[in-house]
Amino acid sequence: MALISGANSPLYAKRRRKNVITMALAFAATALGLTWLVLVLAVLLWNGVGGLSLAVFTEMTPPPGAAGGLLNPIVGSLMMTVVAVVIGTPLGILAGTYLAEYGRYDKLSSVVRFINDILLSAPSIVIGLFVYEVMVASLGHFSGWAGAVALAVIVVPVVVRTTEDMLTLVPDTLREAAASIGLPRSLMIRHVAYKAARAGMITGVLLAIARISGETAPLLFTALNNQFWSLDMAAPMASLPVVIFQFALSPYKDWQELAWTGALIITLAVLALSIVARFLGAQSKTS
Repeated sequence: MALISGANSPLYAKRRRKNVITMALAFAATALGLTWLVLVLAVLLWNGVGGLSLAVFTEMTPPPGAAGGLLNPIVGSLMMTVVAVVIGTPLGILAGTYLAEYGRYDKLSSVVRFINDILLSAPSIVIGLFVYEVMVASLGHFSGWAGAVALAVIVVPVVVRTTEDMLTLVPDTLREAAASIGLPRSLMIRHVAYKAARAGMITGVLLAIARISGETAPLLFTALNNQFWSLDMAAPMASLPVVIFQFALSPYKDWQELAWTGALIITLAVLALSIVARFLGAQSKTS
């Protein structure tokens, strides 16, 4: 009887009403967010799928009123992304390794984590301006190398955070077992900690690639653009986000259609990277 009277009490009824209202607001907010996401993807698919063809991947960006594709910006984006990952990944892994293995509780590590968190949330246009001042203004010209460096600065904090988190999750018993057989710390990190955290670290690199694949502002200040085919990283270089930006703002219908197609290509690439990252993340949790 006490339980029944408690369930029927005014206080219990008030709590139930609050719970129902909170759940309703949560579901409404979720539905609102998903609705906008579905609308954005639907508009992107509606405007972009029709432009997908072999010519998009085999022909250069066209002049107004002519047929063409997105080969040069796709290749330029791939080249700068690869160079950025090659530069940023080792730096991020080494810094994350120091934070997790050597200086986990040091004051310097706290400072590094704080700065890394600032870089994670820093607007990409600020990074682009910084690299412009350091490389473009001092050298006197835009270049693909400057664009790659700007993207690498964005890659580093993502890799640092994921590397530290994944290495921190490695059980200390594995480290103690390696130390018990006389294994130096450097070898323990390479052969034990890295192997245990490998899937999560690769996930971090993939997330960093997904982060930089659609960045436009840093490349406007560093690589600028190039309407022609060029593999010269020391000269201005075309990139897919910048071409999308320029073509979408143009008054030409054919350029606008190519912009929608390029946006769809980037979205599909980021989706594929996200799926692989989630799969590898699930694998690391199960292992």
